Amino acid sequence: MTYNINEKGYYGEFGGAFIPEMLYPNVEELRQKYLKVMAEPDFQKEFKALLKDYVGRPSPLYFAKRLSEKYNTKIYLKREDLNHTGAHKINNTIGQILMAQRLGKKRIIAETGAGQHGVATATVCALMGLECIVYMGEIDMARQAPNVARMNMLGATVVPATSGSKTLKDATNEAIRDWINNPVDTHYIIGSVVGPHPYPDMVARFQAIVSEEIKWQLQEHEGSPNPDYVIACVGGGSNAAGAYYHFLEDTNVKLIAVEAAGKGVHSGESAATSVLGKIGIIHGSKTLLMQTTDGQITEPYSISAGLDYPGVGPMHAHLYQSGRAEFIAITDNEAMEAGLELSQLEGIIPAIETAHALAVFKAKSFQPDDIVVLSLSGRGDKDLSTYSDYFNL
Repeated sequence: MTYNINEKGYYGEFGGAFIPEMLYPNVEELRQKYLKVMAEPDFQKEFKALLKDYVGRPSPLYFAKRLSEKYNTKIYLKREDLNHTGAHKINNTIGQILMAQRLGKKRIIAETGAGQHGVATATVCALMGLECIVYMGEIDMARQAPNVARMNMLGATVVPATSGSKTLKDATNEAIRDWINNPVDTHYIIGSVVGPHPYPDMVARFQAIVSEEIKWQLQEHEGSPNPDYVIACVGGGSNAAGAYYHFLEDTNVKLIAVEAAGKGVHSGESAATSVLGKIGIIHGSKTLLMQTTDGQITEPYSISAGLDYPGVGPMHAHLYQSGRAEFIAITDNEAMEAGLELSQLEGIIPAIETAHALAVFKAKSFQPDDIVVLSLSGRGDKDLSTYSDYFNL
């Protein structure tokens, strides 16, 4: 069994491109060209130069000494929070803006939940002088106000999504509508490993820089390129896809995906897609999806704006169904406590998304000589008001 995408755009039975006819030219142009463009020496040279000089890569692989002592195992944090803009999202937006330029697109649209992808998209549009429109749910705009201010400062137009749950799913719907109406000059920078093929694969390849660095950094630290475990939080799943990418086919490396259980997996307020999801189609892709018995999408919930997506990317659906990755659901309370713990043990305030992954150390035991790499996908600046309210700080 393979865990990578096949030539038809599927991971096992998940993936594909289920799109309205009006979107076909946009998606097909991308499908035919993305691998060729990415393989061009000029593209790779520019991509790598920007990752180094603009994003600040490589991001450190940090041995978390006090956290390791507390949980009696070796914990390394892959510090994506130290990237320019404060998360892993910039790796993909740099790649996609270079792709858009080579496809001759002049206008960029994006969707965002927590606002990190919106900020990363607005950042690269400012860098390259391209028009930028970001769709964001009205509720997310309220709870992630600092990121809205950043996008405005960077010159982007932030458009509120006022339908449905007014969160990420609805922002994505609005972005897709825009793309249908502007097929010729517009490139849609999807922020996660979701959407129609080739997006899940393209985004995973841009994020694969994370696991590429982990391998040589771990070789330096431990004398071996492979950890025993790689842990990452999963909403749509781009940081996890990047952290897993170079380990997918090596089953000696165990993969742990951490989802948001919200107020409890079966509370009715959750985003634990692996447990609650059934096979369905969302935003152009066949995947696991939270839905009612008659196929209507169930509204997800998480205290973290970046994890309350009702589905999961097709790579992760396949990793779950095949048993290649272990999926663990973490509640709001568990995540918030883990975020506070990292702050006070290591002096690193994580995004609440990342805090879900950190909560695994209370949920699961590791051996003293296990090497555990955790993707510290984003920094907690954007979540300070949520932390403050929760802990009465």
